[in-house]
Amino acid sequence: MRVVQQVTPLRFIFPIIPACVRLLVFASLLLTLHIGAAAQTTERPLNLAILDFADSTIGRLASQKLIANLKQETTLLVLDRDQVRAAARGAGYAGSLNLSLNEARNLGAVLGCDFIVLGDAQTLRRSPSSESSYFDSYASMFVISARTGRLLYWQRPNFQAATPAEAEKSLLAELSGAGARFLVLRSIRRAQEDEREQRALTTDQQVPVIEAAPDDEKTAEAEGLRLPRPYRRLVPAYPDTAAGAEAEATVDVLVDLDAKGDVTRVQVARWAGFGLDEATVETVRQLRFFPAMRNGVSIPIRVLLRYNFRKPVK
Repeated sequence: MRVVQQVTPLRFIFPIIPACVRLLVFASLLLTLHIGAAAQTTERPLNLAILDFADSTIGRLASQKLIANLKQETTLLVLDRDQVRAAARGAGYAGSLNLSLNEARNLGAVLGCDFIVLGDAQTLRRSPSSESSYFDSYASMFVISARTGRLLYWQRPNFQAATPAEAEKSLLAELSGAGARFLVLRSIRRAQEDEREQRALTTDQQVPVIEAAPDDEKTAEAEGLRLPRPYRRLVPAYPDTAAGAEAEATVDVLVDLDAKGDVTRVQVARWAGFGLDEATVETVRQLRFFPAMRNGVSIPIRVLLRYNFRKPVK
């Protein structure tokens, strides 16, 4: 004998089920859907790589304190310190805080992270002529997007005291505090928002392709191209923030010029921090150029400008 199991359609069952039960069923279904949707939209923790702040006792302690601090944040996954150090060394990274976008992206790819924190920490003895000697303990800290290579944020907390131990104690307390954690997290979240907006703009708008200028005049001449020339050369100011750090670095910027020679876009291609990037961009935006010409016709073009900063002679 064959037994046939008959399934009654749900629409015929519901009329005979009490209203309160039907409400419970629907509530259960809605809750299940909500939990499922929330699980699908939950973002994974961001991978953060923190490198030692120089090959010194205070440099290693500074990064150690910052690592312990940022591990408290559940939205971040701080990568293993020893593995990060070994990977960076294998990639040839030697502690530079003056990287191009490509160099920063390549470092991020080697470390396998979303964001990188680089730094340099030192304790120096200062002997000013007008007052007693003291010790200055500082940490230059850079937060970088591994996806774009951009420098997102920098800071340089420094503390002075009569002894190196006292100065370093204050510095390490600063790196362990909620303020340092907040500033790193804020820079990362802003970068995520900026990158999402940039992707949306790139998708929605047709961005015109601008020809990049050759590296030298001879190549340009061979292509029938006359490179743009500035009406007058402006030198970026050396900011006080850089003077305080005695920073020496190179800043490269990619500059888009229209067919009139006007600056339409400036992008930092090699960053330096300490206010040097901002000083460079501000100066470049003030420039005017004789336009690039090809076969007698002015054209838009992209040029690379390089500025070398050296600390002023005392």
